Amino acid sequence: MYHNGIVYSEHPMSTQSAMPQYPLAQHLTQHSSLIYGCMGLGGGWNTNSVSADDIKQTQAIIECCLEEGIRIFDHADIYTFGKAETAFGQVLHQSPDLREKMSIQSKCGIRFQDVHGVKRYDFSPQWITHSVEEILQRLHIEQLDVLLLHRPDPLMQLDEVAQTLIALHRAGKIAHIGVSNMHAAQLAFLQSALPFPIIANQIELSLAKPGFINASIEPTHRYDGMAEYAQQHKIQIQAWGALAQGQFTKEMSNDVSMNVHHTTNMIIQLAQQYDVSREAIVLAFLTRHPVSIQPIIGTTNFGRIRACAQVTRCELSAVDWYGLLESTRGNEVP
Repeated sequence: MYHNGIVYSEHPMSTQSAMPQYPLAQHLTQHSSLIYGCMGLGGGWNTNSVSADDIKQTQAIIECCLEEGIRIFDHADIYTFGKAETAFGQVLHQSPDLREKMSIQSKCGIRFQDVHGVKRYDFSPQWITHSVEEILQRLHIEQLDVLLLHRPDPLMQLDEVAQTLIALHRAGKIAHIGVSNMHAAQLAFLQSALPFPIIANQIELSLAKPGFINASIEPTHRYDGMAEYAQQHKIQIQAWGALAQGQFTKEMSNDVSMNVHHTTNMIIQLAQQYDVSREAIVLAFLTRHPVSIQPIIGTTNFGRIRACAQVTRCELSAVDWYGLLESTRGNEVP
């Protein structure tokens, strides 16, 4: 099934663990191939207040994304120290009709160094609950479509985390649960304590860092088995860093590696062949995978947003896909 463009699966629940099910939003009927990452919104990683210009930029980006069929917006409580959510929330406050056109997800669990200690991960019930309350307040919404736990916390107490997520779900503050940067064993461990499905896992994945894909070829990576686990359990893989910081789509410098040089030239040729942008080819390498990867883009350049959206017009052949994989690996598959 789809909810607001996000793939998720039904998850059988026992009578003891059954929970009230909140109705799925019906306002989106099409799958959103891309996710817009909001890390660049809010005026930057500084202590400045969110300005009118920041809010204006955020609204323009939202409208551009919606025009291009990008309906999922990805936040985290730490993005620009909360200002990304604040700017986004001000737009929704001024134009509440936009809420019905999008799905909003946010992440929590990372704490920067503060008076209480060093940078750390915190999956304590108090911090998760506090984070969700603050996220909802900043975004001016009553419910998150998806809450993602940002990075694995080695000190996580499984039952405490599960009960906290169940309570937030029952209170109607979160509709669905996802994770970020977890491998298959961590996903299975968390899922074992939850009566509803984990619907998404957000990992670093791009043409430059195809470890998730290589793990299916040579099982030597932290994501060994993740592709298969995700397909088996209908977990949406979301790819952050999907554009590889633009290394294949910007002008090449003289000091790039031979792999990058060769791969960029191949992308230029494929862009002409498929009549799409170079960004679309880079993203199509991900969307061609049968797990239905959703790339996350974070550019604030409107032209580049539109260039990325061209990925919906491009499905790479298996030969072209393997050609890109071989090029970025620097050697043929074994």
